[in-house]
Amino acid sequence: MSRIGKRPITVPAKVQVTINGAKIVVKGPKGELSRDLPANISVAQEGETLSVNRRDDTRVSRQLHGLCRTLVANMVEGVSQGFQRRLEIQGVGYRAAVQGRNLVLNMGYSHQVQIAPPEGIQFAVENNTNVIVSGYDKEIVGNTAAQVRAVRPPEPYKGKGIRYSGEAVRRKAGKTGKGKK
Repeated sequence: MSRIGKRPITVPAKVQVTINGAKIVVKGPKGELSRDLPANISVAQEGETLSVNRRDDTRVSRQLHGLCRTLVANMVEGVSQGFQRRLEIQGVGYRAAVQGRNLVLNMGYSHQVQIAPPEGIQFAVENNTNVIVSGYDKEIVGNTAAQVRAVRPPEPYKGKGIRYSGEAVRRKAGKTGKGKK
């Protein structure tokens, strides 16, 4: 049995779960998410808990068991609390701002970079250098944060660029210069 797959999922009081065959729909205060699960994975609801089960012990079923449990748990957490990803901007003159719903980045290019958020995603900026990407779908939050980071990833010599909060950037030594004779 999968260690992750056998753990039950607690459903908060404000979240409503609908299971229709292989399709699961989760509604909460932040939004609504739905997902089609593979045929060999089933979800059962007992009171305020969900359990993810597999129909057989084939290799594919064992692989999908923990994955599907994590996906369903992320859906429940997302519609009840939401997710956020923090990014830090480092470098002289590098800054971010929110105009309307769009994120505007000044990253040393000849033009400003504008990023329009997908459905269900919000941008927030603190101190012109901290960007917060938030939403109720963990997958879309992570992909949007990766798109923002890809505008100018951190470079290894001075560490300038956009990085995830807490990300460690491996630094390289620069040129050593000519030795004295």
